Amino acid sequence: MKNTSFKTLVQDYKAVFLDSYGVLKNHQGLIDGVQETIDFIRDTGITLRILTNDASRSQEEQVQVFENLGLNGLKEEEIITSGMLARQFLELKITSGKIAYLGTESSANYILQTGLEHIPISDIDLDDLDEISALVFLDDEGFDWNHDINKTVNFLRRKNLPVIVANSDKYYPVSNSDVAIAIGGISRLVEYMVNQRFMRFGKPDSQMFMYAYDELNETGNYDKGDILMVGDTLRTDILGGNKFGLKTLLVFSGNTRSENVELKINSSGIIPDFTANSILE
Repeated sequence: MKNTSFKTLVQDYKAVFLDSYGVLKNHQGLIDGVQETIDFIRDTGITLRILTNDASRSQEEQVQVFENLGLNGLKEEEIITSGMLARQFLELKITSGKIAYLGTESSANYILQTGLEHIPISDIDLDDLDEISALVFLDDEGFDWNHDINKTVNFLRRKNLPVIVANSDKYYPVSNSDVAIAIGGISRLVEYMVNQRFMRFGKPDSQMFMYAYDELNETGNYDKGDILMVGDTLRTDILGGNKFGLKTLLVFSGNTRSENVELKINSSGIIPDFTANSILE
C-alpha cells in the first residue's frame, strides 16, 4: 500500500476525525508540527473533531491538557470522548441507587454526573449490595490493583447489574517499545473471570462515531463520504471508521509502524483506505 500525503488527501473532505494519542501526541508529548497541521485544517475550512477513548477527563480538561502540551486553539465541542457516551448511557438508564466505580475520583466526578451517589469499589460492603445499581470501569488508576480487582470479581459474582466500560482500550504506550494495561484490558480480565459481557463505549464501537456524526450534523450538513477518519491503530480507529462507513487513514506516528503494517493488516483483516507517515506532511 503506497503512502499518501495527509495534507493533500484531507482537502477532499469536509470534515476530519482525528484520534488523539498517536496522531496528535505520544508518550513524549505533543508531536512536533501538529499545531501547524491543525492550523492548516482550519485555514482550509475543514471541520475538525478529536475522537478519544480517554474517559478520565472532561472536554474542558482535555483542551487544557493540549494547551499544556503546546497545542492551542482547540474548542471543547471539537473533542468527543468515550466518557461522554458512558455518561449519556448512565443518565438515561440508571435512575436510582448508587453507581460503583473502579478508577479515580476525578474521572468519577466527570462521568457520573447523573445526580446519583457514586462509590468506589474499595468502599463497597460485599454483604450489603442492595443499593448498588451499576458498576463502571473508569480508569486504570485510583485503586489497589490486587485488592480492588479481586473485590470487583467477587462483587459481580454476587450481584447481576449493568456493567459499563468507559474506555475500551486494552493498553496504552508509555515508550517506543512498552505499553501499560488500560482499564479496557482490566475489564476484559474481569469479564472472563465472571463469564459476563460488559457494555463498552469508545472506538471501535459505532456509538462513538454515531455520536460524533450526529453532533457534527447539528452544525452543518455532512454525509459519511464527507468525513475522513485518521488514526494510528487498526483495531480501534480504522476498524471503527470502516464499520461506520467512513474513509480511513492509518498513520505511522503511533502504535502502528510502517515496517510491520502489512503483517498487521494481513493478520487482522482490517484494511485502511489510505496510509501516511503522519498528519504533518
